[in-house]
Amino acid sequence: MTQNSQSLNSKSKAITQGDRRAPNRAMLRAVGFTDDDFGKPIIGVANGQSEVTPCNAGLGKLADIATAELRKSGGMPQMFGTITISDGISMGTEGMKCSLVSREVIADSIETVCRGASMDAIISIGGCDKNMPGAMIAIARLNIPGLFVYGGTIKPGHLNGNDLTVVSVFEAVGQFGAGSIDKNELIEIEKNACPGLGSCGGMFTANTMSSAFEALGMSLPYSSTMANEDKDKEISTGQSAKALINMIEKNILPRDIMTRKAFENAIAVVMAVGGSTNAVLHLLAIAHSAGVPLCIDDFEEIRKKIPVFCDLKPSGKYVAIDLHRVGGIPQVMKMMLNAGLLHGDCMTVTGKTIAENLKDVPDQPREDQDVILPLDHPKYTEGHLVILKGNLCPEGAVAKISGVKTRSISGPARVFDSEEECLNAILDDKIKEGDVVVIRFEGPRGGPGMREMLAPTAAIVGKGLGDKVALITDGRFSGGTYGVVIGHIAPEAQMGGVLALINDNDTISIDIDQSQLNVQLSGEELEKRKKAFVAPEIKYTSGVLAKYAKLVGSASKGAITD
Repeated sequence: MTQNSQSLNSKSKAITQGDRRAPNRAMLRAVGFTDDDFGKPIIGVANGQSEVTPCNAGLGKLADIATAELRKSGGMPQMFGTITISDGISMGTEGMKCSLVSREVIADSIETVCRGASMDAIISIGGCDKNMPGAMIAIARLNIPGLFVYGGTIKPGHLNGNDLTVVSVFEAVGQFGAGSIDKNELIEIEKNACPGLGSCGGMFTANTMSSAFEALGMSLPYSSTMANEDKDKEISTGQSAKALINMIEKNILPRDIMTRKAFENAIAVVMAVGGSTNAVLHLLAIAHSAGVPLCIDDFEEIRKKIPVFCDLKPSGKYVAIDLHRVGGIPQVMKMMLNAGLLHGDCMTVTGKTIAENLKDVPDQPREDQDVILPLDHPKYTEGHLVILKGNLCPEGAVAKISGVKTRSISGPARVFDSEEECLNAILDDKIKEGDVVVIRFEGPRGGPGMREMLAPTAAIVGKGLGDKVALITDGRFSGGTYGVVIGHIAPEAQMGGVLALINDNDTISIDIDQSQLNVQLSGEELEKRKKAFVAPEIKYTSGVLAKYAKLVGSASKGAITD
């Protein structure tokens, strides 16, 4: 080896990682980095700001607060945008097919930016339903210090002394169709239901998932029930940024927090507050990304131990900000912890355990309220999200039974191959008491996209048939849905599940107490029909929905795509 080559080799070894990254630094200088900033942790701020929906229209101010606090606390924030689809706006339309798809797009976009830009940490700020699970899937995949900031709930609308939510409008459509209200009242409900910014106000999907994340330990205490437009949401966002800096300093990683016991806590709290069926789908998907073993049957096991002791819409009286005023999720969790219904030793984003976070929370809520009920006098003695099995759903199905008076139904099937066909039949008074409405080919692959069926279920309630008609589907339900409804039927119709083989007037039996969903057909008849079944062509042949249909798995495993 010549002296020159030895000299070159020596110089090569002397080149540091920092020297090789000079071009990267040059690009970062263009967006405001100085010499001192290169020694700071680079923190992604995933900003869900969007004027597409009131759920996300107030997030920009929170992203700015987080960014300022991160910089003040010694981090180097880099903000980037991610998308949202408004479930409430797209509900009942073809656009709703994109809702669950957006969960994957959000997850993939956050993961892609953080990996591509070598982020050291991530704070994600979201509002609408899929922002939350999408962000948490990405945070679990990345496993860099990270947490979620909920954009906050909307305040209730008011009309004639009654609180209104967006679900009130869907139900008013059915009431108008039934002749119980006139067009002027329908319009007044529409005008007053959503008075400002924030996510849908009851214990619907957004507030369910924010509550689940607080229980999971991935958001700050009290943050899940704040209103977007209130000052405490801004304060909490700044505190979240400080908490993330502490996570970086102590190297607390998402998978240190998102353990099996933490998921059990999240499921337990979802049951306690009467949360959305979508929690089943999303928590399964997040657990998959975190490498935590969790299956649909775990929800059934946990629900039998947990009473529903919060009186919240859609089946109760109150909205999320009412829960916040009487102590929020920490008050609910403290009562559960004292009763041995939570794991208190789980780590959280505060750097403290659940038990440590709850140390100063009162053992009981104040006496002048009935939002949080006594544990020994709950709204329901067991959880409200029932996992059903049977010949119609050997992989499972999800029923939300809060507010349901009829726990056993056996009736003739009324079969529809799309949500639109079903809604038209309901509004045209073609659905009668005792019918079991079947909506199929709306599953993850068959839809594609697993639409929520709020429009038909709300129309059924509006028609006065809420306790007299059942509805089953391989699609999903909004967190605002209530009544005798069963979704997430798996295998779905598109994959040749038994749902695809049902004919009008076949007898379907639902037994909530026995967790059973069956069609009264012999094995021989089902096999005969299965041999004759030909799956319809997927309705999309290119673009995001076509890609989704090729990748998506069963609802019983969270409708994951990886």
